[in-house]
Amino acid sequence: PDVVLQKLQAAAQEWQQADPSTPVIPAIDYIAVTAQASAGKDGKYRARMPDDQIQKALDMANQLHGIMILDVQVGLSDVQTEVPLLQQWLMMPNVELALDPEFAMQTSGRPPGTVIGTLDASDINWAANYLAQLVEQNNLPPKILIVHRFTEDMVTRTAQIKPLPQVQIVMDMDGWGFPAKKINTYDY
Repeated sequence: PDVVLQKLQAAAQEWQQADPSTPVIPAIDYIAVTAQASAGKDGKYRARMPDDQIQKALDMANQLHGIMILDVQVGLSDVQTEVPLLQQWLMMPNVELALDPEFAMQTSGRPPGTVIGTLDASDINWAANYLAQLVEQNNLPPKILIVHRFTEDMVTRTAQIKPLPQVQIVMDMDGWGFPAKKINTYDY
């Protein structure tokens, strides 16, 4: 943790120096629900991280007055099952949510990592509405919902994603591959 915090603080300082007019907030991204190669006891191809490990990630974020992003890779489970299990954390003002369609395998029924997974706009809207309710019920600042996407097909019916004032939806480019491939995908 000390090494990570030192590197994160140094990176935050570099960004702050690059653009002093924009505040920099350090973030710890913790994969709270992790896709797995094996089915597990319930056949869902995902593992839920224990509360004490999530708390360690939150403690790290708090040391730098930052945020924690809870990342969810549902495997053969679904957003509607996995996200509410993180409610105790999502009710905190500095905890945000990320969804990783790459490892959402309900459509294909295949194990994670064998093909690129998919989430639909209805999944994104469900998560955004869930977060919006937490914001309203607990008088929280707007939440961030990050959707990791590096192919068009990873998120279907994107025109149906509905913005909400309580949730800032961010669709970001990430993924596997060598740098030139990532750049070509980004340019496309």
